[in-house]
Amino acid sequence: MQSQLSFSPQQTTGTLYLVPTPIGNLGDMTYRSVETLKEVDVIAAEDTRNTQKLLNHFEIETPQISFHEHNTQERIPQLVARLTAGESVAQVSDAGMPSISDPGHELVVACIAAEIPVVPLPGANAALTALIASGVSPQPFYFFGFLDRKPKLQRETLAKLVNRPESLIFYEAPHRLAKTLTGLVDGLGGSRQASLCRELTKRHEEFIRGSLDELLAWAKSSDQVRGEFVIIVSGNANPGVDEEAPDFSQLTIEEHVDQLIDQGQKTNEAIKNVAHLRQLKKQEVYQIYHHIEKN
Repeated sequence: MQSQLSFSPQQTTGTLYLVPTPIGNLGDMTYRSVETLKEVDVIAAEDTRNTQKLLNHFEIETPQISFHEHNTQERIPQLVARLTAGESVAQVSDAGMPSISDPGHELVVACIAAEIPVVPLPGANAALTALIASGVSPQPFYFFGFLDRKPKLQRETLAKLVNRPESLIFYEAPHRLAKTLTGLVDGLGGSRQASLCRELTKRHEEFIRGSLDELLAWAKSSDQVRGEFVIIVSGNANPGVDEEAPDFSQLTIEEHVDQLIDQGQKTNEAIKNVAHLRQLKKQEVYQIYHHIEKN
């Protein structure tokens, strides 16, 4: 057990400040965040070039040091040593809250182990900003972030999420939106109510609300699939019951494969998924779809 008093007058070490940065609109930077970035000894930034633009805008002259997923093991001992020596460090990601789908957590854990105070500042966060305007129930919610890009791991994840009653929050890049929505339709069911939230806090901020089927159709036909997306999906109203499992009983195997191809999957991926959903061997589905007679 450990107790932290964030602002103790007897403190001998520096402090790690977790400073959120705007997710689009620079006006969302808080006074406290600006003051903190000016007062600390160094800023640990995910991308120093990106953060420098923010520092220039607010006339902040504090030096930076890079801290990202590829140099974590090297940087953490350096930063902990500086904090132990009495320097204060502000950690920032490119946008939003540090540690939320961004670097930061390992540094926090290391500071806690070294009994260095960790002080979080409130501020911009894409997930909650999207959630409260989505039209989907804001609580309880389950934040997931980015789904795995590998289809098999993504299906396994969604199989674990399908019965959760909480609203689900995902992040996705524009070039992968249609593919991810296809996975959500297959894994959670196309009738789930959801909201696509893009360009949050920016001039072209937009919310597209509807069923997952409708949102997938929009993503495949719209020329506005731009900017980073937050996907909010309603929870399962009947936990423990997979009420949205697609019914393929009326489809032939060929029709089933073609349906997945129409949703954006490649032929071999669709064949593999049909085999998984129907509990058949992939080779068997392949032969049926391509009209290959068994020897």
